[in-house]
Amino acid sequence: MSEPAGNQSPVQMDLIAIENRHSSGAYAKRPVVMVKGQGASLWDAEGHRYIDCMSGLGVANVGHNHPHLVAAVSTQLERLMVCGEAFYNDQRALFLKELTALTPGDLNRVFLCNSGAEAIESAIKVARFLTGRSEIVAFKRGYHGRTMGALSLTWNPRYRAPFHPLLPGMIHVPFNNIEELERAMTGRTAAVVLELIQGEGGIWLADPDFLRQVRQLCDQRQVLLVVDEVQTGLGRTGKIFAIEHYGVQPDIMCLGKALGGGIPIGAVIWRDKFGPLSPGSHGSTFGGNPIACAAGLAVLQILAAERLPERAARLGRIFMDQLRSVKLPIIREVRGMGLMVGVDLRLPVDRVIKALMNERILATYGGKTVLRLLPPLVIPEVELSQVVAAITQVLTDISREIGHAT
Repeated sequence: MSEPAGNQSPVQMDLIAIENRHSSGAYAKRPVVMVKGQGASLWDAEGHRYIDCMSGLGVANVGHNHPHLVAAVSTQLERLMVCGEAFYNDQRALFLKELTALTPGDLNRVFLCNSGAEAIESAIKVARFLTGRSEIVAFKRGYHGRTMGALSLTWNPRYRAPFHPLLPGMIHVPFNNIEELERAMTGRTAAVVLELIQGEGGIWLADPDFLRQVRQLCDQRQVLLVVDEVQTGLGRTGKIFAIEHYGVQPDIMCLGKALGGGIPIGAVIWRDKFGPLSPGSHGSTFGGNPIACAAGLAVLQILAAERLPERAARLGRIFMDQLRSVKLPIIREVRGMGLMVGVDLRLPVDRVIKALMNERILATYGGKTVLRLLPPLVIPEVELSQVVAAITQVLTDISREIGHAT
């Protein structure tokens, strides 16, 4: 490697300066300008290649710029760009048909929107509409987005504190604790909302027995079970949807991120038995637009044709086995499912993320001490081994520095 990432050329410095001058300030940006992607790789403005273990925070499941996805979007761009749901549309119809053929049970009613956070917002409205109740129970360490309704369900006080008061009636209980959940549910509870794997919260998996008990409790109390599959969906965990690992039927499911392969799209899907919403009860100007639906249809076709969920299951086992073979005291635990992997460390993870970026490996946070790894499902196996080698070297170097310091 010729130079560490972050040593910018004048070209990159100019582009960074422009963004800093005009951007909102809401994002802590890394000092590199990305200009190209292909498969599991990204390139910066100077031509340096990075192995991407972020996937745009779980967006690029089918890889960057997959040729089938690019062709589908390009073709639709030439045909029709705008068609809201005041009209029917061929791409929307075909996409909905393919999507609901994959969803478990009778999850067949779909509201299309533009992101995972919008899907969560929609789920709040759907749950209240269907039940006539207002309270929702979510979980500590959970993350559901940062728009006002989604933020009300998100646990992290750092995100919540500047924006109080949030939506009333949102209650948080410990994850995988059925007794606390039961105590929190009242006659006003409309829904229980949970992630099957808490991504930003630390890659914590729902316990199968807990999830079955949640389903039973929701049935007893006539409360809706809402599963947030915004990050776990579309093959990430080794199944099309993570709920398939558990054999539990949700009432409502939220999707986003990987659903469009990079084109913004989200979806909230609920069971047929609850019927449709009433006209005018919800809406989205760009929801269900032809370009997003063409992209979503292409993503579903790629996942099936290339058997990417099965690939994620196989590579995930190999990846986690390799990470678990790294015997360093600095590593507390490796956990995950498929290619959604967390390495829990005995130190803040920001230093590790920066060091990996200097090795041209892109990773992200999964909580203060957890290295979150979300590579595209198309990543070559050899590159996963390279990622493990880089993590091993970085953690070894940090361990030595800590040892010398003490």
